[in-house]
Order: sequence, then C-alpha cells, then structure tokens
Amino acid sequence: MGSTALPYMQTAPKLIFFTDFDGTITVEDSNDHMIDNLGFGRESRLVLNDQVLDETLSFRDAFREMLESIKTPYDECIATLLKKMKLDPYFAEFYYWAKDNNVPIVILSSGMRPIISALLEHFLGHKPASHLTIISNEVVSRDGKDINSAGGWQIQYHDDSHFGHDKSLEIKPYAALPEGERPVLLYAGDGVSDLSAAAETDLLFAKKGKDLVVYCERRGMPYTTFENWSTILSTTKDILAGKVSAQEVAQAHKSQ
Repeated sequence: MGSTALPYMQTAPKLIFFTDFDGTITVEDSNDHMIDNLGFGRESRLVLNDQVLDETLSFRDAFREMLESIKTPYDECIATLLKKMKLDPYFAEFYYWAKDNNVPIVILSSGMRPIISALLEHFLGHKPASHLTIISNEVVSRDGKDINSAGGWQIQYHDDSHFGHDKSLEIKPYAALPEGERPVLLYAGDGVSDLSAAAETDLLFAKKGKDLVVYCERRGMPYTTFENWSTILSTTKDILAGKVSAQEVAQAHKSQ
C-alpha cells in the first residue's frame, strides 16, 4: 500500500501522534470511574486488573466483566461522566498546535466511541476537527433492549484480539512505510492495552505512576514518562522542528 492510500497520510505529515484516551487525555479513566461508582466497585476492579498485569486473565475478558457490573442506562453513564471527568490541562493546547502544524492525532481507545466523542466535544466546546480520528470499541444493545434502559448495553469489541482492540493494527501500515515516506510515529498511554501500539512507534510517552510504566520496566521496553501534556507538547515540538530525534529522547530516558 502506498503512503497516499493511508488515511493519515493525506496531508503528507512529518509526524503522526497516536494516543490512548482514558487516563491519558483525561485526568481520570472514565471506565474506571463508571466501574468504581456505578458497577461492582474499585476493590473488585483492582483484583481483575492485577490478574491482567500478571497475565493470568486477558484484558478483553477482565474489561467485559467489569463493564457488565454496570446496570446504569448508557445515557445516564454519559451524563455522569460529563459532570465528573476532566481533560488534561494541556491537551487542548496540544490539539490546536497539532491542527496548525499538520500533525494528525489518532485516538486508539479500549473505551467506547459514544463516551469519547461526548467528552471531547464537551471539553473542546465543539466537534473535533478532521485532524483528530477516534478508533475504539462500540456500544451495542444487550438482549434486544434499548441501550438507555437498565442493563441494556454492552461493549462491542473492535477485533478478536485478547485486548479487544489491538491498537498496533492501526499503526503497522505507517510503521511499514519506506524510509523517506514514513513519518515519525509517537504514542502516549497509561495502561496495559497500550503495549501493542507502543512497540510500533518511535517514542512512547508512558504516564508516570501507571500500569504501563510497570509493564515497560518488566519487559525492558523503552519509554519516557509524562505527568501531563505540557511535556508531550514541548517534546513533540522539538522532534517536529528537528531539534532532537524520537530515538534520542528515548535513549536519554533509558540512560538516566
């Protein structure tokens, strides 16, 4: 496949930014908030989360079990999240900078599209522009019910992988482009579901103190930490301007 046939290459960008959504663009994970407050609670969620980290349970199965504990109608879930969720204080600045500098943003999420779309529109005050794309799971009816009725919805996974959404699939065609055509590929994330995507990119931003850092340390995967998007913005600006390469940033962190 030629680069011009790839959707994020239509404007011939020098850099593409792939990113997780929950806990990365948002301060708190919207799914965790729902599970903790509308589902079976934080303690049960952490038990399953530890099983995923220990690789004794797939993310796909754990996440489905967590979400199935939520019986609240879907529209009420969204209404709750619109009141409770906060955007990273520097993401909007990154979003507008990316728009002005021909940097496509591709959100690769293990969450559900209606929630992500509603939160982004709420945070930005408008529907996201065409330089931002959302690739995620969907929400569908359970047992023929209305999704906005009690127990009426369930997650529909993006693919058959043990993640439910193998984020690397979206990145691989860009990573495979020949030298001279291939843009710099960056990724930001915080959790286990971000691992497959991180392996395909030139630089991984892993959120400080979160599961992805633990996993990268266990696997010996290179990464650089961030606490908010100010770090990501300044580093991405430097990479796009040619002041530093993604590999140099990764190496600098590794040698610390």
